[in-house]
Amino acid sequence: MPRPFVLPDLGEGLTEAEIVKVLVHEGDTIAEDAPLLEVETDKAQVEIPSPMSGQVEKIHVSAGQRVRVGMPLVTFSDAAVTAPPSPKAVRAQKMEPLPPSDARAGADVKAQPVRTHAAGTATRTGPVPATPSTRRLARELSIDLNVVHGGGPGGRITDDDVRAAASAPTATRDGRPSTAPRETAGQPVDARQAPASPAEPRPLATPLTQNVTAPPLPKFEQWGPIERQPLSHLRRTIAERMTLSATIIPHVTHFDRADITDLDALIRRNLDPARERGVTLTLTSFLLKSAALALVAHPQFNASLDAATGELILKRYHHLGVAVATERGLIVPVIRDVDRKPLIELARELADLATRLRAGKATLDDLRGGTFTVTNIGALGGTGAIPIINYPEVAILGVARAREEAIVRDGAIVPRLMLPLSLTFDHRVADGADGARFASDIVRRLEHPDQLLLGL
Repeated sequence: MPRPFVLPDLGEGLTEAEIVKVLVHEGDTIAEDAPLLEVETDKAQVEIPSPMSGQVEKIHVSAGQRVRVGMPLVTFSDAAVTAPPSPKAVRAQKMEPLPPSDARAGADVKAQPVRTHAAGTATRTGPVPATPSTRRLARELSIDLNVVHGGGPGGRITDDDVRAAASAPTATRDGRPSTAPRETAGQPVDARQAPASPAEPRPLATPLTQNVTAPPLPKFEQWGPIERQPLSHLRRTIAERMTLSATIIPHVTHFDRADITDLDALIRRNLDPARERGVTLTLTSFLLKSAALALVAHPQFNASLDAATGELILKRYHHLGVAVATERGLIVPVIRDVDRKPLIELARELADLATRLRAGKATLDDLRGGTFTVTNIGALGGTGAIPIINYPEVAILGVARAREEAIVRDGAIVPRLMLPLSLTFDHRVADGADGARFASDIVRRLEHPDQLLLGL
């Protein structure tokens, strides 16, 4: 009688899994507890054993497919029915993730060196009765389960059986026990010692990037007239980079405000003297200087994360990008060594760069090498914004329009010019407290413009 096997309750609130690999074929005859499928949940990648013995009549899933709890996976014909695995058993199996080498090779262990048990042991035919964790231990110790005697109920092979086989003398080709030391991953190992690691080295880290495919769009013309406009090359580039950043970086944003009353007064007092020197003083140059000096004290925000190696790349230079709106779209030119340049030089360089950019004369070098970005939308209005990080940077400072507000100072209500700030950063490299301290450092510098002029 055909009997379907469905995805069992995975526990811990998990409701679905992705099929990584199907380890059997239609028509195969397998035993209870034989490897059936590899699935991946939000918690781990695990091997699901067969809940019964019998012939595989129909496979309902394929690699890459997402299935929910209760959906059929495999249908058995002529099944020797046993009790389905309990949720507790499945949860126990789920907590045994496969090593990276097993995740690639699945149940195929032919490529690994396999030790045979002592001479005289009969080789088992057919699937081996062993749990996924025991199979994993056997792969790590390079033990062939087909020649291991099972001491568990019904001949099931246990972890102790595998360890006993690992410590037993190995057999030579003529059937006599060998006294030579065994090898694991090509290195001799004392027969009395268990290997400390799997045969294949584990990678230091795995890339954190994941591919996301958008579902197909509906036919909008069924509801009314439409028009299709091709994206420009620049807009395509912006879209790709924003999608990349939003996909792989866990964004978190800290909001703050700076009292720039004194800074605004300083800029107004020096507008004419600066123009006589060919420079237009703007708030953006002070923002860049404040951010650069704060980055010196908070280097984790002047960095990039190498997810493949698990390393944070701290940059000992401070090249700041500043978002500039052009007719073609948003472009981020870079001003180098902002921490080392006087404010008047920064203002001149910023004005020259913006002019060349809007005239289409900026070079590729003008757009490369940034370590941190400042985007000031104050001229366009708004009370705040949450910008997307300019990958591979790890943070960006957003600035909205400053507004005069009634503020309590020393027990009196006074008008002050308040500037909204938003610091968005990569939560993988910094915590909320780190972001708050970094933002406070920027605020402090903006509120003491005399120190900024001195580069403090």
